[in-house]
Amino acid sequence: MPASPAAAPVGTLPAWSWRLAPALLVCLAAPAFFVVRIPWIGWALLAAGLVVAFLLERADAAPSAAAAGATAVGTRRPSIVRDLSLIAVGLLIVSAIPLEAELDNVAFVRFAAALGGAVAVPYAISRWAYRDHAIRFPWRGGGRWTGFQWSWLAIVLVLGWLILPFYFITSGVYLNWPVVDTPDLIARLFVGVGAVGIWDELFFICTCFALLRRHFPFWQANVLQMLVFVSFLWELGYRSWGPVLTIPFALLMGYIFMKTRSLAYVVTVHLLFDAVVFLVLVHAHNPGMLDWLFPL
Repeated sequence: MPASPAAAPVGTLPAWSWRLAPALLVCLAAPAFFVVRIPWIGWALLAAGLVVAFLLERADAAPSAAAAGATAVGTRRPSIVRDLSLIAVGLLIVSAIPLEAELDNVAFVRFAAALGGAVAVPYAISRWAYRDHAIRFPWRGGGRWTGFQWSWLAIVLVLGWLILPFYFITSGVYLNWPVVDTPDLIARLFVGVGAVGIWDELFFICTCFALLRRHFPFWQANVLQMLVFVSFLWELGYRSWGPVLTIPFALLMGYIFMKTRSLAYVVTVHLLFDAVVFLVLVHAHNPGMLDWLFPL
């Protein structure tokens, strides 16, 4: 997928940095919160990550480290403490609610408040408290979509159709979502799946990945955001051998965003995939309804 000429360049970053240690600690809080579900471990990892980041930043600020703390263009490096604190705030907000899929009104309000806050609060802190505007949502940052990008949308649908029915039905993970056997519940599932898919890109890519990318080469930032992304999807219901699918999916979304700088494009890719997820869940809970569409 060709890179967009409008993509904002990232300054030269070291191949390896001690800053990886606090970033890894903060990102490992996600599996503590969402996979093993032991909140105090998540809190401890967040606190340890921020403390280590603070100590490293103090060392960078010392006169003997002044040259190492500057980028190739001579500007001061972004604050690792501030950027990791924004990720930590988002994780704390999301971890405050259970993430099991539910479709009642209370669950919708709960998800909207927690997931919305996990995006809005770090954005507000970055823009108005830190005044660095590190979090942005570049809707059409990469300009017009290329022919390959349009073709990739069709490929996503085909891959989803080939893979997702087998995964959901043979593993039984479709049971992690509530039964949808009425028009009202099917409509609620459609809204819920789509809304969470959009939020995934706002938080994991435009917030976590973008903040990490200010400090680390692409592949390191992408692996770190993948840890957070996949952990959230695990609690949401993508269990059993789901990580075999969600790990490459999370890495791919980071790669697409890095190349296109377009939130519109990554959201479109995600929503097409989630459209297949929605149809598979309806199919699995209502045998016979969509047998003409799926092989299983």
